[in-house]
Amino acid sequence: MNRIDKENYYLDIAQTVLERSTCLRRCYGAIIVKNDEIVTTGYNGAPRGRKNCVDLSFCTREAMNIPSGERYELCRSVHAEANCIISAARSETLGATLYMACKNPATGELIPGSTSCSMCRRLIINAGIAKVVIRDTPTEYRVVDVADWIREDDSLPEQFKK
Repeated sequence: MNRIDKENYYLDIAQTVLERSTCLRRCYGAIIVKNDEIVTTGYNGAPRGRKNCVDLSFCTREAMNIPSGERYELCRSVHAEANCIISAARSETLGATLYMACKNPATGELIPGSTSCSMCRRLIINAGIAKVVIRDTPTEYRVVDVADWIREDDSLPEQFKK
């Protein structure tokens, strides 16, 4: 019997969570794990009580041809990483790992190279999460040391980075 490695085990769970996503552009699923226990799960969708994009059959950002990674204030969804963090106490996220997967809802295919947006990176940093593991293929993934996001600071213009 070939036993699945821990990273892919948790990524499989994050990929199952993304099946609850209600976004028409990208379906994200995330889980936070600490001390080898799942703390929380989250997927991207409209705030509780609001209509989801899949129910409306409408995406504002898509209708306006807004490129991926821009104008998130027009998005109806709370991101998967944010939903995970919202559902956890900070004591549960300090030093934890966030696992996430993303697929294209139109094709059902994983989207390699996916990552957290700049807003979610800030939440991940403040939650004290130590690393993020991101699925690229059914068996391949990347591991991001959150300290790199702190050091690289994508919120600063180039002239202020050193």
